[in-house]
Amino acid sequence: MSTFNDRERAEEARFALTEEQQFKVNNRRNKLLGLWAAGLMGMGEDDAEAYAKTVVLSDLEEAGDEDVFRKVRGDLDTAGTGTSDAEIREQMALLLPEARSQVLGE
Repeated sequence: MSTFNDRERAEEARFALTEEQQFKVNNRRNKLLGLWAAGLMGMGEDDAEAYAKTVVLSDLEEAGDEDVFRKVRGDLDTAGTGTSDAEIREQMALLLPEARSQVLGE
């Protein structure tokens, strides 16, 4: 029984680590997305960093990426950038491997 319990604890620890890593990767992707959007909106470096933080925080509203998408979509619309939904979603997809590499060193 001890071997089974050890294996179960190891699996739970691996799952927790994977979830924590994915959380960090998503946060990094959201920050990169915020910096990208800030560039489209013509923000300076300090404003871009502050804006990127608001994008990261927007991901805490609900599960999944739709809350982040809606935040960026609304802000880009307000700024009149003419960026399409497809461009935003494409950028989100492109930034995910970059974020993974930055966080996990892959």
